[in-house]
Amino acid sequence: MSGIGERSIGAVLGDIASNVREMVRAEIRLAKVEAGEQISKAMRGAILLAAGGGVGLVALAFVALAGVYLLATVVALWMAAVIVAVTAALIAGVLIAVGLKQLQSVSLALPRTVATAKSVTTVREEAQWAKPSTR
Repeated sequence: MSGIGERSIGAVLGDIASNVREMVRAEIRLAKVEAGEQISKAMRGAILLAAGGGVGLVALAFVALAGVYLLATVVALWMAAVIVAVTAALIAGVLIAVGLKQLQSVSLALPRTVATAKSVTTVREEAQWAKPSTR
């Protein structure tokens, strides 16, 4: 008594398996896109960190030199050097902190991929459940 539009259980299970394979492929594509986004974000943070470190070193050299000459007229030479070094270190610290904050916002968990992976797992479990009951 099968009607004209009815499909066999084997055809339905074949379609389910095909759909699951396509979902897995889509999941892999999504993971690649998300990973690329996170790597790009990490690169920006690393560039900021490197720039902060480089600017900090240059600032330390030039500000130290100019500051030491200026402060040496008021305080002892060694005291002038310490004051300038501490100031340059504070500026470098701020730049490095901004770069670290950018790096900390990078998430390797790939939240969209995890959410869709749960959907794929549910479909797989349902497909596995359906197979033994048809035998």
